[in-house]
Amino acid sequence: MPKKTKVIHKEDQKNSVGRLLFVVFAVLLQIAWFYLILVHLVDNYIFISIGFRILSVLSIFSIIGKRTNASIKMTWVVFIMAAPILGWVLYILVYGTNFRRTMQKRFELADGMLFPYLDQSHGVLEALRRESRVARNQFAMLEQYAGFPVYRNTEVVFYKEATLGFEAQIEALRGAKKFIFMEYHAIEDRESFGEMKEVLLAKAKEGVEVRLFYDDVGSVGFVNPRFVQELEDGGIQCRIFNPIVPIVNLFMNNRDHRKITVIDGQIGFTGGYNLADEYFNIHSPYGYWKDTGIRLRGEAVGTLTLLFLEMWHAMDDSLVRGIYNYLPRHWDRFPGEGYCAPYGDSPIDNKAIGEDVYLNLIASAEDCIYITTPYLIITDEMSRALTNAARRGVDVRIVLPGIPDKKLIYAISRSYYAQLLRAGVRIYEYTPGFIHSKQVLVDHRIATVGTINFDYRSLYHHFENGVLIYESPCIFDIADDFYEVFRVSREVSPEWGKKRSLLKRSVQGFLRFMAPLL
Repeated sequence: MPKKTKVIHKEDQKNSVGRLLFVVFAVLLQIAWFYLILVHLVDNYIFISIGFRILSVLSIFSIIGKRTNASIKMTWVVFIMAAPILGWVLYILVYGTNFRRTMQKRFELADGMLFPYLDQSHGVLEALRRESRVARNQFAMLEQYAGFPVYRNTEVVFYKEATLGFEAQIEALRGAKKFIFMEYHAIEDRESFGEMKEVLLAKAKEGVEVRLFYDDVGSVGFVNPRFVQELEDGGIQCRIFNPIVPIVNLFMNNRDHRKITVIDGQIGFTGGYNLADEYFNIHSPYGYWKDTGIRLRGEAVGTLTLLFLEMWHAMDDSLVRGIYNYLPRHWDRFPGEGYCAPYGDSPIDNKAIGEDVYLNLIASAEDCIYITTPYLIITDEMSRALTNAARRGVDVRIVLPGIPDKKLIYAISRSYYAQLLRAGVRIYEYTPGFIHSKQVLVDHRIATVGTINFDYRSLYHHFENGVLIYESPCIFDIADDFYEVFRVSREVSPEWGKKRSLLKRSVQGFLRFMAPLL
């Protein structure tokens, strides 16, 4: 269990939150200034007004031609038509900045150096095809479209509670001999990270290479320069993803939501939980916090290693050297453990890998689809896939929180209930509190567990990761976890939402319309 350590200084916490508020204020001020200048120019110079109208039309055509979801396109088009100047300004800031293009080039360079090291064994795909063509097609999409191989001989362990995963991580970290890579959306310098920090510092002192990578927004209010200095003084390399700065840069909207730990290239961890107190119920602002995790041992850890190095090197445009030092020549082998494929998703490569995995799983279901997600803000394609599955007789169940962490997002999530219930989808709310796990189980044979929520931010705006698993013994543990969650959750009545007022339906409709931009 995480043990108590020193509590972060309140003044440092206030300073980090204050930094975020200052950045938000500065960015909004710059947008407002840019907007007012454009309004003045358009109102007073006819040629600028005509030119701006032409730019707005061209922007709309550009949006329509983009390789992205239709709901996102529609929101931007309507926004630009309803508020041409403001809509155009925001669109250019999000999609037209040099910084975004620079980041795309950095990731392309890193991927070009790293991912050729991921080699797919054709014997594995052929063996999988003989067992199940449907499963083979699921994994082939990841390998052929996104470059993520499918592996055998990898042990997959499922943890039904974040605390169990955390304890296993501590034990594995103590055994590290060569290197430790850790990448998390949020790290909090309190009880949850205290014991782990001691182990990391001890390992760095022993000569183990330790790298820690975290998202600046996700960890704001949790860590501070004093914390980072302590780790770096102890020999731990720290790097921040996409630091927030008081300059207009809408790449700041893209956050690192991945959760990855790699130890010596042989053991890897991922799942839904960050390294902060609330994930382990050390404090419980939203009732009981329910989360899950995965441990990998064997060949598949190589993908997690390269996903970490991709983010690490893309952030400072550094050359990737000595990759073989982090990919063992010989992995531990675990025959008979089924198949698995770790995968990543990026908001800047025009590939919605996470959503495609979910859609393919839903489309292939014959018996059941079980889903847990903290948020349900879905595209028309996802809604149609779920309702079509229910209409063809598949047992579709979705579990959401009983106690929300974000009331606005909760209200939008619940606005989808009525249409899903009408089609026969069963919806549950987790009575004990907040369910944060992101997992899908189909036909008790194939599952995915990871960081990807059923919402626009995860599917289109964040860097994410997950593991696709087929016929592994851990599938039984995942199924047992679902049935335990169903047992303690409240099923939403099919009559839910039938008596919503016109005002409530209108407000929910507006929020859903704006959801792609949230």
